[in-house]
Amino acid sequence: MIATANLDLWRAWKEEGDLEAKKRLIEQFLPLVDYVTNRMAIGLPKNVLKDDLASNGVMGLIDAIEKFDYCRGLQFETYASWRIRGSIIDGLRQGDWVPRSVREKAKRIEEAYQSLEQKYLRSVTDAEISDYLNVSEKDFTNMLHEIAITTVCSLEDPIREEESETRLSLLIDERAKNPDHKAHEFFLKDSLISGIEKLTEKERTVISLFYYEELSLSEIAEVMSLSPSRISQLHSKAILRLRGALAKHKEQLLQH
Repeated sequence: MIATANLDLWRAWKEEGDLEAKKRLIEQFLPLVDYVTNRMAIGLPKNVLKDDLASNGVMGLIDAIEKFDYCRGLQFETYASWRIRGSIIDGLRQGDWVPRSVREKAKRIEEAYQSLEQKYLRSVTDAEISDYLNVSEKDFTNMLHEIAITTVCSLEDPIREEESETRLSLLIDERAKNPDHKAHEFFLKDSLISGIEKLTEKERTVISLFYYEELSLSEIAEVMSLSPSRISQLHSKAILRLRGALAKHKEQLLQH
């Protein structure tokens, strides 16, 4: 629930259109923009300025404040975080910050994981992926370094391709979900669980520390006594494996 101290501000803004109340809400939650921006800036190329990310993040925060329904009892920080992230991702996409060649490499590796792990029903090795792609293991490692910047936006892209509105479906009141939505959610969770089970122990650890414990990649490197580049590589492989699992999930949905 929203803290009592904020209720007067939300009421003044939502029910009376008090712009001063809206301004105070924006100021109060600006640190959330900094937090999300700093996390998403990890691994991005140097030509992507953090100030640009923050500017898009502020637009997402304002959008969240304008659309948030405080009467539903949801946690605003959670709702706003999705909006801020979505706005930043949209800005990155519009800026075409990832070369097409890098996107194509990421897609090739994702398809390789999907195909081989569906065939062998286990976590495949770097050597097997390299053979499938017809490249050396050294070249495969270099490919992972190149595409690291395409995986910093977490799992939002493969799960929800219809932009920010659909990302927020996780926040919808359970009582409002229809049977189709519940079925979709069940199979999605099942696909994610299956995909996570196929990750290596180190990959699972990186995913857990990054997405659940909210450590940065450099902090994870320190915890695991590995180099930041190695952590980035593990993160990229884990995300590509999970994308493959979710792509399979999507195909199954289309068949029904």
